[in-house]
Formats: sequence, C-alpha cells, structure tokens
Amino acid sequence: MSTLVRIALILGLALLGATASAHTRSESYSVWEINGHSVSASFTLPDVEAARLGEGGVPSDARVASYLAEHVSATAGEHACTVSKAPRAIAASKGFRRFELAFNCESNEGNKEADITLHSSAFFDLVPSHVTYARIRNGDAGFVEQLISNDHRDIAIGGEGSASTLQNASFFQYIWQGVLHILTGPDHIAFLLGLVLISRKLRDLAFVITGFTLGHSATLALAVTGVFRPHAEFIDVLIALTIGLIGAENIIAASGKPRIVAIAAFGSLLLLAVLKFAGFGLLPAPLLIGAAIFAASYLLLSNQVQDAAWIRLVVTLVFGLIHGFAFATDLIEMKLPSGRLAELLVGFNLGVESGQLIIVALMLGLTTLLVRARLALPRALVTDVLSSALVGLGTFWIITRVYA
Repeated sequence: MSTLVRIALILGLALLGATASAHTRSESYSVWEINGHSVSASFTLPDVEAARLGEGGVPSDARVASYLAEHVSATAGEHACTVSKAPRAIAASKGFRRFELAFNCESNEGNKEADITLHSSAFFDLVPSHVTYARIRNGDAGFVEQLISNDHRDIAIGGEGSASTLQNASFFQYIWQGVLHILTGPDHIAFLLGLVLISRKLRDLAFVITGFTLGHSATLALAVTGVFRPHAEFIDVLIALTIGLIGAENIIAASGKPRIVAIAAFGSLLLLAVLKFAGFGLLPAPLLIGAAIFAASYLLLSNQVQDAAWIRLVVTLVFGLIHGFAFATDLIEMKLPSGRLAELLVGFNLGVESGQLIIVALMLGLTTLLVRARLALPRALVTDVLSSALVGLGTFWIITRVYA
C-alpha cells in the first residue's frame, strides 16, 4: 500500500474517530451513612457524567443538584424519608463534582424503628448501563460496598437482603466490573488490537500481553494505595499516544520507512508543545516534548531490533504502566476501605485480565474462522488498514484530549 494511501486512510479514520469516545463506561460514586433515623449521602460525579445534564453546555451546580433531588431518596418501612438537607455542591477533586444531601427517616408510627431502604435512579434514564459505586455504613459498623445499577436501584439496610448480607459478593462484583471496564473501553480495545497485529507469532503475543499485564497491575496497585496520584487528563492523552504508536510501528514494518514515520510523530507532538507555550492546550509542554522524544526513539528502535519480542515486553510494560493509571482513576475516587482494599483491588484486576483475554481470544478466533472459510484478506492489507485506523484514532484522541 502506498504512503499516500496510508496517509489518506489515517486522515479519514481520524475523522471517523469523532464518533467514538474513550472510557464510555458511565459511572458515579456515592457514600451513605445511617445514624439512627438520619441518612446522609454524598454523590461524586465525573465531569463527563455531569455534562450529560447540560443539554449541549456545562450544567450548573443547581441543575445537577435538582436532578439528584429527583432521583435519590430513602424510605423507612413503607414511608418516604423527608429531605433534611437538599442536595448542594461541595469541594471535589479536579475532574469531578461532588454533592451532599441528607434525609430524616423517623417513622411515622410512634417513632418505631423501621428498616431503611436507599434508592438511586440517577443517570439510568440517560445511560441504562450506568453504575453507581456505593459505600454504606450503618451506625458504628464498618463500610460495606455495593453496586447500584439499572436492575438494582434499591439497597435495604436491616432485615433479610440487607447490604451487609451482600458484602461477601463484592469481590465477584468487582471482577465483573473489571471485565466491563475493558469490554466497554474503546481505547483499551484498540490498544489490544494493536498488540495482536504487531505479534507475528503466539510467542510474541505472549510477551506483549505479559508486559502489559505486569505494567498496569503495578501502577493500579501503586495509584489506588496512594503512592502515586495520576492526573487523569494526562493519562488519557498518553493512552491515545500508545494506540497511535502501536499502529505506526506496524506501518513501519510494512513500509520500511521508519525515519519518515518517526519524524512525523516527533514533529506533531513537538508542534503541540509549541502551541502550549503559546497558551493553547491542557498538557504541560515538557510532557509533550518528552512524549515526542519517546515516540521517535521507540519507532526508530523497534525497526532496528531483529527479535523484537524482548523489547516489546519492556515497551508494553511501559504502556501498561500508563493504562494502569487510567484504571486507577476510577477506583481512587471510590475511596475504598483500607481493610478490604487488597481484596477489591485483586478482584478488579482479575476482571481486567479476564476482559483482555476475552478480547484477544475473540480476535484470534475470528481470524482462524475466516482463514478456514477462505474468507480472509491478505495479512498485509488487513494490517495496513487496521494500523492506519489505530494511528487515526490515536491522533484524534490526542488532539481532542489535549484541547478538550
């Protein structure tokens, strides 16, 4: 495939990338505390979730608070709890918005104690697959963790089916959430596709998957335990860069022109750094300059190594470090209890690994079926088209995340 055709494909697919979004998993986080008749709650929303209420713009705190007031409630027995503190905005981490509210669940039946049920239908009308991670503490008892979903909007406190009876299932729930994190993340799927394309043998694929797994497992643990606190907006750009680099490496292997591709990558990232010096963009210029040097060095080096398996193990480990921080940004804001942190972290990580294996197995299985049915296109053509797609998507995501 000619260089001009590849460039046309990359540009076209970058435009198509506008219809794809990264991290499409719709999530929010909540903390509930029950003290006798009083129920207090806080909801933390990523900016991308709050923006769903903006009707084309950024919603005001009043708009979000009004929405939560309509969709979050509590009941005591058969009676609705009264609102003692209407939802209001409080301080939150960068990239998130947090609101607190409270209810009085004193029973109308002679102050008789009644089992309390927590309810949230927030965002299910906008995104049916939305999930709210909930931490709940009843009195002096420790926190338990629950998942509020479209099919599980109510959490009973006290009596059969209460939150405490479900605590032991949380490990498996977090495994499932790890699987969903991979299966619903187009940027992670795109990166895995690049790893499959770049691996000519099963041995090579084993090396790159191993490196990726080691990398993101390490940073996931470091970030969630508080050793590192990544900037989500920086990590998202670096993830987009890894996708573009994997596609570019495949193009180099097919075209035999590493210098042209490396110079293009270096120049593009350096241009973003210059624009940052001029006041445009979100990422620090030193980070973009470092990314430019790394990208050019990686692309030139990968073409020089005869057996690239070992270098890809190291490089995908670095890429895994970057992706691991992305996984961690969700878990950090959940403020997991230290007593169960290791258990839930292992569960989520097992889910991520399972999701990766499912995707890779599906890709390999589909390829095998097409080959046996004599429907497979030439590998060179498939690799060129898909690699160009990865470069296009990576480019689009870099630009939109730098200037979002």
